[in-house]
Amino acid sequence: MRIKKPWPTKDVMEQVYKMKLWGDNNSDFYSGVGSHHPDIVHPYLDALISFLTSFKNPLTVCDLGCGDFNVGKELVKYTKKYVAVDIVSDLIEYNRKKFKEDNLEFVCLDIAVDDLPSGDCVVLRQVLQHLSNDEVQRVVDKLADFKYVILTEHIPEGNFVPNKEIISGQGIRLKKQSGLDLLAQPFNFKVKKEKQLVSFNLNDHKGVIVTTLYIVF
Repeated sequence: MRIKKPWPTKDVMEQVYKMKLWGDNNSDFYSGVGSHHPDIVHPYLDALISFLTSFKNPLTVCDLGCGDFNVGKELVKYTKKYVAVDIVSDLIEYNRKKFKEDNLEFVCLDIAVDDLPSGDCVVLRQVLQHLSNDEVQRVVDKLADFKYVILTEHIPEGNFVPNKEIISGQGIRLKKQSGLDLLAQPFNFKVKKEKQLVSFNLNDHKGVIVTTLYIVF
């Protein structure tokens, strides 16, 4: 009996947007409540704008998994250059037509497979939580090339067993009472310093959305 292999991540994410599995706000592409609910988005933007504006010389930022760009569009003006990356080619083309700034570039690539754009700071906002441990590891191996990593993850409240395996797709580890911790096994991401920037506690024990700044070197 042949074991059916999981769909490639690119195909899965294209289906997520095509079938509007993260919801529908009457637009061609919608990245879900986490990218649009004011109670989640506004504190996140406040924290990132405060970080980005703390530098005398603006940073080059790579937004890995930019989605519909409802969040990223608010950060571009605080950067030297903003490179927005997503795996869904139609989404990238849509964003290119909708959002235009001199220091903004959209790139279509698979962050687990392809080389990443160069920059000072990586933003990963509720992206790795959808990937298998193997794909997360491939991304983590590339993060040492950046000085700052700003990671947002949806994790359970309280203590939990981190990094349980999933198949890449729409879902996250929360269903297994788990969440990503890049500093824990099997990833063991090495950083100089970590600082929690913001957290949002969801109602009805649906976990916490936590944004952490890692200083890598």
